[in-house]
Amino acid sequence: MEYIGFVFGIFGLMAYLEVSSLKKRIDALERELSGIKGTTYHTNKASLVRTVRDYIGQKAEIILKEDHEDFDIINYGNSKHGSNIILDADDQWLLVRIESPKKTMEKLIRLESVDRISLRPENEQ
Repeated sequence: MEYIGFVFGIFGLMAYLEVSSLKKRIDALERELSGIKGTTYHTNKASLVRTVRDYIGQKAEIILKEDHEDFDIINYGNSKHGSNIILDADDQWLLVRIESPKKTMEKLIRLESVDRISLRPENEQ
């Protein structure tokens, strides 16, 4: 019986070490993603608000969190023929104009639902 407890203890220790090393790798990837030019990946809301305010009036690709996805942004604004133009932002909301060949609309998006924002490259604008 003691042998089984010892084996499970070893497996538990190995699992803990694997999870802690995984956390370090995720943190390193987040730092690397934040360094990519034109892409913002934010771990806190204050840095997202500052960046969004810098992007006002520009075309951007907006990636929403998985549980907050919006059909219009995915199919029109982030598409090859459409665009998202950031009109205004405050601490809670983001006002976006979604333009496509068929229609133009404005939407309010909660900042807590935004996962990532990146500027569109010049050749796509």
